[in-house]
Amino acid sequence: MLDTSELSAAVERFADRLRSAPQSRLQRGAAAEGLALARELALLAQRIEGLEGESGGRVMPDAGVFAVADQLLVAGTDLAEALRTAPAGPRERELGEAVRLVRESAARSGV
Repeated sequence: MLDTSELSAAVERFADRLRSAPQSRLQRGAAAEGLALARELALLAQRIEGLEGESGGRVMPDAGVFAVADQLLVAGTDLAEALRTAPAGPRERELGEAVRLVRESAARSGV
């Protein structure tokens, strides 16, 4: 089984930073950055699980600046589980890409 602890830790750190960010920082782009990442992670999980379908997958809705940390945590947890339980095949590349996406998004967010 694939060890996804690095991904989970990176997602949790970013979500915690979003939760503790002031409203003004969230509104200046940190929440949008977090939501974009949550959407990307959710779509990646859907692709791994074969749930994306013809429409390209379900897009996570914008639930507001105060919900984005929870949305990110849910998407990251879903992706980690999808990677852990995926059928046989190399998933290290997707895991590494997901960790990179989280770190880059956190850096861009300014939180």
